[in-house]
Amino acid sequence: MTSKERVIAALSHEEPDRVPITASFTPEFAERLRQHLGLPPQDLNPHGGVIHDLEEALGLDIIQYSVGIANSYYASSEDTYVCEWGITWKQVEYETPFGKGRYTEIAEHPLSRDENIASYVPPDPHREELYAPLREVLKRYGKDYFILGVTVCTIFEGAWYLRGLERLLVDMVTDEEKANAILDIPFSFHLEAAKHLVMMGVDGIWLGDDVGTQRGMLIAPELWRKYLKPRMAVICSELKRLNPDIFIAYHSDGNIEPIIEDLIEIGIDVLNPVQPKAMDPATLKRRYGTRLSFWGTIDEQETLPFGTPETVRREVRERIRVMAPGGGFIIAPTHHVQLDTPLENFLAFLEAAKTYGVYPVRV
Repeated sequence: MTSKERVIAALSHEEPDRVPITASFTPEFAERLRQHLGLPPQDLNPHGGVIHDLEEALGLDIIQYSVGIANSYYASSEDTYVCEWGITWKQVEYETPFGKGRYTEIAEHPLSRDENIASYVPPDPHREELYAPLREVLKRYGKDYFILGVTVCTIFEGAWYLRGLERLLVDMVTDEEKANAILDIPFSFHLEAAKHLVMMGVDGIWLGDDVGTQRGMLIAPELWRKYLKPRMAVICSELKRLNPDIFIAYHSDGNIEPIIEDLIEIGIDVLNPVQPKAMDPATLKRRYGTRLSFWGTIDEQETLPFGTPETVRREVRERIRVMAPGGGFIIAPTHHVQLDTPLENFLAFLEAAKTYGVYPVRV
C-alpha cells in the first residue's frame, strides 16, 4: 500500500498492511536526524519546505503543511521578533546532554490593552503566498502520501496569544462580548485557511487548541461548550461541505475526556495526541474506538527522552497490541520529538512500529 492508502484505510477503521507512522521534530532534533541519515541541512534546500526528504528517508506516512498563527513559533532566527500577528516572541536557550536548543516564548501580546482590540487588523488568510508551496507539495507527494493541512492553535490558543492567557480567561467569565470579539479573530482566519487547504486537495485537516492539563480540563467543559464548540462545529461543517471525505483531526494536550463526546458530535474523526500520562489509551479505544481514530500515544514526557531503546520498544508493542486492532490508529510520539531524546530511542520507536505494526497484529 502507499502511505496515502495506508492512512486512509486506518482512518476509515479498516486494517491496512501496517499501522501508519508519523512524527514531528523540533528543528534541532530534525537536524540531528538529517546528519544521521546523511541528508543536507534543511536551510540548504533551495525548495524550502517543498522537499520532505526527512519524511521520505524515515518512511513516515504523513506530510504536513501548516498555515496560521502556529507558524509564528519559528518565524525568525532573531533573539526577539514580531510575527505578522503583531505578537512579540523571544528565543529562550536550553541545554540538554545532546547540545543546546532554543524555544520561542511570547514576550508581548498585541491585544493585552483593551483599546487595541477594535483597531486590530489580522493577517489576510487569502494571500496566495501562504498556499503556493502546497501546490508543489501536492504535485510531488500527493499521489503517495497523506497530505495533512495544519491550522492548529485554531481558536483558544490563537486568542490568548493575542490577548494573554489570564486576560482571556477573565474575559470569558466576565465579558462575553469582548471574549467573542477576540476569539473570532483566529477562528475567522483559520476557518478560511482550512477551507482553502481543503479546496486545494489535502487529505485531512488538523485543528485544535490545548485545553487540557495533566489532570483535567484547563477550562471548564461548560466554557469550552459555550465558546469553542460552536466555532469548531462551524469549521467541521464547512470543511465537510467542501469535501465529505475529508478527515478532521483535533489536537489538545492533556486530559480532555470530558469533551470527547462533543468532539465526535461535531464531526471530529481523529484525536491527537493521546498523552498516556494524562489519558489511558486503552480506555479511550474501548469507549470511543468505533467512532474515533487515535493518533499519537507514545510518551514524549518520559519514555522517549529518559527511557532506553528496550523500554521504547515495549511501549510501542503495547500500544499496537491495544490500539491497532480494527484500524483507527496512527502511531506517533505525543509531541515534537525534543532535543533531549536520544537518537537511538527515536530509531527504536521507528523500528518497533514497523516491526510490530504489521497486520494482522500478533503482539
